Amino acid sequence: MPLTDLTLDDCLAYRPELPAPADFDAFWSRTLALSPLGSPVLRPVDNGLALIDTYDVTVPGFDGRPIRGWLRVPAGATGPLGCVVEFLGYGRGRGLPHENLLYPAAGYAHFLMDTRGQGWSAAPGDTDDDASGPSGTVPGFLTRGIERPETHYYRRLITDAVRWTEAARTLPGVDPDRIVITGFSQGGGITLAVAGLVPGLAGAMPDVPFLCHIRRGAEIAPQPPYTEIAQYLALHRDRVDHAFTTLSYFDGVHFAARADAPALFSIALMDPICPPSTCFTAYHHYAGSKSVEVYPFNGHEGGGPAHQRLQLAFVHDRIGRPGPDGTRTRDRAHAPAGVDLG
Repeated sequence: MPLTDLTLDDCLAYRPELPAPADFDAFWSRTLALSPLGSPVLRPVDNGLALIDTYDVTVPGFDGRPIRGWLRVPAGATGPLGCVVEFLGYGRGRGLPHENLLYPAAGYAHFLMDTRGQGWSAAPGDTDDDASGPSGTVPGFLTRGIERPETHYYRRLITDAVRWTEAARTLPGVDPDRIVITGFSQGGGITLAVAGLVPGLAGAMPDVPFLCHIRRGAEIAPQPPYTEIAQYLALHRDRVDHAFTTLSYFDGVHFAARADAPALFSIALMDPICPPSTCFTAYHHYAGSKSVEVYPFNGHEGGGPAHQRLQLAFVHDRIGRPGPDGTRTRDRAHAPAGVDLG
């Protein structure tokens, strides 16, 4: 697999200035004010497992519309537990109750958000999006509502993710001060958005993040989803500036510049879906303390299970290693995983 973008040295030197829209902060303040935080509703489900309990959770998201997801916790844990909040990649839904067991198996609460209207790839979803159809509809979401920031799909999804993260702090048995957020690809872009909109998080782990330096992604990525934008603009030749103005309200680079949580990034240099220069742009703009793991010969799969080990070490460092009953057994004592590349 060849390099799809810049070399590592070039990525480290690539630091474009991307001014946020003048009303970026006001736009998001108005948006979130329209969707007040509501209480999560939990229902236990039979996952067929002896060591992990699963709850079907509903949280009010954008405009109060219900967002589904799973809460997974170690069976019998008394807590209070540290919690990993996870957002999903493009096309994925929340899947089945017995899936995604890494973090609860490690002794943490795992709060996984379904993705409205998605769920056609690899894992089904259960959250409809009135504006873009029922869950499981085929892509693409990048140009849905692109006429205005107020109507764009990602305004709804990012609002969902903010309210989901805030709901994690109210879950029974969860320590509200020990929340780490994470996500792969689209989930990595959403992780950056939440990190920029929710203060006081213990950590953030954007994994090969999508939705960063969106215009460059549309110009150079050879594979979807960024190609959706190129296809749209090939048809609507007169809407280039207008489209990228709308998309700038959802660019992870601008959220990264407002984030304060310590972060562990991953970036793959042969990634044809999220070109590494787009991910590095978000990394360079990230305002909080940060480190990055670079995978020189990997594509969009990034570090895979090898990176999961580093993520577990990062979570242990940020919110403590759980004991048998879920309580924290040590404080933050080790340097974060990853290398600070400046």
